[in-house]
Amino acid sequence: MKFTFDKDAVLKETAIAQEIISTKNAISILSNVLLSAKNNSLTIKATDVKVNFETKIPVDVQEEGSTTIFCDKFISILNSLPPGEIEFAQDDIAVTIKPAAKKVKFQLKSMASEKFPDFSLGEPQAYFDVPARDFKEMIAQTIFSISDDETRYFMNGAYFEKKDDDLIVVATDGRRLSYIAKPLCQGVEAFAPVIVPPKILNIILKRAPSEGNISLAIADKMIYFRFGSYQFSSALIDAQFPNYQRVIPENQTQYFEIDKGDLTDALKRVGLLVEQKTRRIYFEVKPGVLTISARESDIGNADEDIPCQYDGEPVKMALNYLYLEEPVKVIEASRIRFEFTEAMKAVTMRPEPATDFFHIIMPMQTAEGI
Repeated sequence: MKFTFDKDAVLKETAIAQEIISTKNAISILSNVLLSAKNNSLTIKATDVKVNFETKIPVDVQEEGSTTIFCDKFISILNSLPPGEIEFAQDDIAVTIKPAAKKVKFQLKSMASEKFPDFSLGEPQAYFDVPARDFKEMIAQTIFSISDDETRYFMNGAYFEKKDDDLIVVATDGRRLSYIAKPLCQGVEAFAPVIVPPKILNIILKRAPSEGNISLAIADKMIYFRFGSYQFSSALIDAQFPNYQRVIPENQTQYFEIDKGDLTDALKRVGLLVEQKTRRIYFEVKPGVLTISARESDIGNADEDIPCQYDGEPVKMALNYLYLEEPVKVIEASRIRFEFTEAMKAVTMRPEPATDFFHIIMPMQTAEGI
């Protein structure tokens, strides 16, 4: 096998492959990227068995063939070279990489492409298109609420559900819940609800464009994505997701509204003295003012007052700082509304005016003496 390629083009695609690969063991085929040169195009594949990736780019092929090489070292070599044309040649198990602009030559050992795991990227007729911008927003509004507790694996992914014409995505770790619904399933055949692991969602969020469509398919315990020249697939989590609808409050009688900028700045400052173990922060709301405070034992405390729209009785609640900070980062509205019934019951955090998503936070116990 022999072909010539543009360094930057192959480096970009191989970097995505490296995100898929979960091992750096040089003797494992799963540490390798598969390269297949044919008809003046190079197919690049990578897998960690659960998540799969494939793309195709134009190259100048002199001899067709396929092989696999250690992805980590291949990327290191490409990163060390200047932009321009690079020659890739395979002789038996030896691969030679030579740039046109420098008198340097690298040799890597390859492994036969036949050893590389075969994977399917779905049947074309099963795909449906969703606007990339909307789909990426759905991931961004929920992914941080996915549980990382492996003993509760049924919450280790985002729940995808089709309800009428809506695509609903929900994530929870048992102490908070993020929900978003968008009308992206008009004319789409019904599919059973599924739990999608965060690794593939992070990759789609990072790599998918903000314009155009993403093609999506769900079948055979797998989820499939296509956009541009990229194809991805991932195994689903085989589990029963909790009944999230039971967590969503039906009627919250009290609320206060604050400016997002005021909240962001106050959290940044007061957060400097949040106790790292508990991440407990306090909200004390009174008509016209919200006091945000934190106490870090043996070090000190911080308090800040910000204006708020509220006309009820004074209420004090303890919340997890991270559960506030993460949704604030992805809420684009200029004002945020907190709805509640009492200090120790669920708090709903949403943009004002309301849109198609919200976040639910369970309050914490107030520390003794506070």
